[in-house]
Order: sequence, then structure tokens, then C-alpha cells
Amino acid sequence: MRLSQFYLPLMKETPADAQIASHRLMLRAGMIRQEGAGIYAWLPLGFRVLKKIEQIVREEQNRAGAVEMLMPTIQQAELWRESGRYDAYGNEMLRIEDRGGRAMLFGPTNEEMITEILRAGAKSYKDLPKLLYHIQWKFRDEVRPRFGVMRGREFLMKDCYSFDIDETAARHSYNKMFAAYLRTFARMGLKAIPMRADTGPIGGDLSHEFIILADTGESAVFCDKQLIELAIPSKDTDFDGDLQPIFDRFTAHYAATDEMHDEKEFETSVDEKNQIAARGIEVGHIFFFGTKYSTPMKATVAGSDGKDIPIQMGSYGVGVSRLVGGLIEAYHDDDGCKWPMAVAPFHVGLINLKTGDAETEEACSKIYRALSVAGVEVLYDETKARPGEKFARMDLIGLPYQIVIGPRGLKDGKAEVKQRLDGEKSEVAIDDVAAHIAGLVHAALEYE
Repeated sequence: MRLSQFYLPLMKETPADAQIASHRLMLRAGMIRQEGAGIYAWLPLGFRVLKKIEQIVREEQNRAGAVEMLMPTIQQAELWRESGRYDAYGNEMLRIEDRGGRAMLFGPTNEEMITEILRAGAKSYKDLPKLLYHIQWKFRDEVRPRFGVMRGREFLMKDCYSFDIDETAARHSYNKMFAAYLRTFARMGLKAIPMRADTGPIGGDLSHEFIILADTGESAVFCDKQLIELAIPSKDTDFDGDLQPIFDRFTAHYAATDEMHDEKEFETSVDEKNQIAARGIEVGHIFFFGTKYSTPMKATVAGSDGKDIPIQMGSYGVGVSRLVGGLIEAYHDDDGCKWPMAVAPFHVGLINLKTGDAETEEACSKIYRALSVAGVEVLYDETKARPGEKFARMDLIGLPYQIVIGPRGLKDGKAEVKQRLDGEKSEVAIDDVAAHIAGLVHAALEYE
């Protein structure tokens, strides 16, 4: 993509209400534009990151055996009255009426709707288990939306729902999502720690939040340092096999959000040198809640003896849009973002230091074509901006690699390569730079 064709409206001044790094940088880098309180338009650069995250989430859900579908954003209030949550959910739910006076709502979550969908089609224990998910926009009318996409009112979420015949099978489904979440966040370059958590308005008796440590986190978290050092499940994990050892390995160490924290247990069970008390950002939340919804909504199947059995259920959410902010909080410096390769909007920024110079333009075009053919996503800055402006812009948007081509380097047959993560610079032969960068990009994208 040529920068002259791309829409990248950078901001020189950061709005005063942008309190955290991710909010400031997403506005400054032209990733989002605020269209209302807690409501954002996703501009091309931010949208590319959002879609990269969404695809990783999708791939790991599919790997775990979940099946994708799509549910509507608008739901009938009657479904929520069946479960008893319509009045109990609170003012975060946006309640509306259609022209016929029917009570409707903009879905903040989908337990009721998916239960209705499953009960209409599953009649026997032979129809279970099922794992169904979708990636859809949600709306929760936060009383104080803030921190940009970290706590917006409209947000993109992956929610998966499990349906099983008994608690043993249901806990296996829970373990599938537990392992899948560990892989999902690791592929993005994040170390997400599963922590015991309050079930909140979703309900249930088993719940874990997946937390990334960040100074700007919304809540206090407490954990054993050994958790951070555990190996993530590999890509050849058998999701139909016994996943309990994975669950046990990650839950054997103390980890809890503030609501579930037990100071005495923390101090006695965790060696003092391994005690971590920090701030954290929630990027995923999983719940097992048994028959909380299936019983009031009469979602049953015939068991092997012919008697009706209420379906055991769980739900599993990932904040897809929230992850964009979470990643920036984890990877940034004073100059801008530092995207991990798997979620970067482009893999490489190609900078032409002297637009209009025939030799420089020919070299840049050749590298641009070679990288594109190799499957590397390139943002080519061929604008007439000053070099300093080009460098600052590339640092701000945070692409993993920068290739700098100018007349001085061409005389020596060299291109300058900068790695954004650590700022390391090197010189590479101009004829070799495309193959060199393509190799680095493909190696970084090969996640085990």
C-alpha cells in the first residue's frame, strides 16, 4: 500500500481526555476517531489491527472445535424475561422499542439468544456437545466510558457458548477454552495470566479472567511469578483429549483479581520473591454456569433413558477491540506503538528519503514489488514529506520493520533497516534487503 493512497490522519495534539497511552496513541496515529461518548469509528490503520486480532481469535476457536455463526445485535426483551435478567441487568443495557411497541434491546451479551437457538435444534443427548461462537459488536451503556477502546460503550467481542449433557463434559469444554485462550493471547505476543474471578452478572460457579499486566490496568491483581514462566500449549494440542493437566498446571499457582484475592492465602502459598501485586487489563473471561439459563428457559434434551435433562452451559468472551488497546499498553514507547508482527497493520514501512529522484524511486519500487510478491505487507512512504517527518510517522504507527532508502545509501549499495521493537539499526545490501526482511517476517509469523 502506497501511503499517498492510504488514509492516515495523524494528530499533532492529543485531546486532554486521553488519559492512557493506548487512547493517546490510537488517536494520534489515526487508528480511531471518536464519534460519541465511548463510540469510535475504526479508521483504516486501526481496522487492519482489529482484523488481525479477530483472525487469530477465530483460528484458535476453530482449532479448539468451536463452530462459528453470527447472531443479530438487536434482541427481543422477551428472551431476557425468560431468564430473569431483563430487569436485573441494570442501566448498562440499552432498551428500545420497535415501531410496533415491542420491547427490544441492543445486546450486551448473548446467553439468552444462543440458548433459544440451541433448544430449538437440539432434542437428544446425541446432539451434544456443541461449542458455538460468533464475533459481533455489542453495546453496554457505561456510566463513565473512558480510556478509549479499553472501556467504550460499543465494542467488538468474541463470545463462545458450550452445551453439554453433564458437568463432567461441561468442564471439558471449559478446559478447551482455557487452553485455547492461552494460545490465542500468546500468538499476539501477550502473556495473559488466568486468574480466579468473580462471575458477576453472567453467573455460575467457575470463572477465570485472562489478565495482562500493565501499569494502566483497571484492577489490582495478585499472582505467583512462576505463572508467567509456564509454557503455552503447543499448536498440536489434542483438544479432544484430556486437557485437565493444562488447567491444573496453570491453576496450581496463586492468581486472583482483587475481588477474589485472599491476602493470607497469597502470603502463605507464594514465596515472597515470587509475589506479584500489580495492575492488570482483562482481555478475556470464561464462565461455567451449569443450568443457570437452561433451567428457566427450558432448554433440555432427552437423556439416554428418555428423561429430559437441562443442558449444562458455559460462556467464553474475548474483547477483540479491547485487545487493540491492551496490546499498545504492553508495546509502546514515547515515540509511538510497537506492534508484534502477528497483529501489526503492516509488516514493514518502506521509506523513500528522496521522492522524485529516479534512482531512489527505482530501488524503492523494486523492493516494494519483491516484498509484496513474498507476501509481506508493506506501507510505502513515497510522499514528499521531509525525512524527519517520515521517520516520526513510522515510529508513531509502530510497524515492526522500517527500510530506509536514500541516495547516500544507494551509492554504497546499502539500505538501512530498523527494528521498531528495540530500535536496532543495520545496513543490508540493497539487492538482498527484500529477501532478508521477508525471511524475518515469515519467521516471526511462524508461531508454534
